[in-house]
Amino acid sequence: MSDDRESGDGGVGEREIDPQEIDPEEMDLADLREEIEAIDRELVELIARRTYVADTIAGVKERRGMATTDERQEERVMERAAENAERFDVDGNLVKAIFRLLIELNKIEQREKR
Repeated sequence: MSDDRESGDGGVGEREIDPQEIDPEEMDLADLREEIEAIDRELVELIARRTYVADTIAGVKERRGMATTDERQEERVMERAAENAERFDVDGNLVKAIFRLLIELNKIEQREKR
């Protein structure tokens, strides 16, 4: 199975995968596992990018004397997560739980750096 994501600039999200495009009858178990491995790699890359940006935001907040926590912004993030879950037909509770975890981990990291 070739990896179309490798063409182009190598960034995450170059190719959106529609689950209905995958015909299990045409793929063997090894191909399916390879696809999961590629997705997992992309997820970790996205988490790393998100963490980097969150750390940058924390630095800006610190220089400006702002609080680490912004509840209104967290609510907006959660609303976007729910909207995206609905858009991609993924369990909203699962997506919101993942985002809660990401937010909490970023806040812990920000507090430890102050």
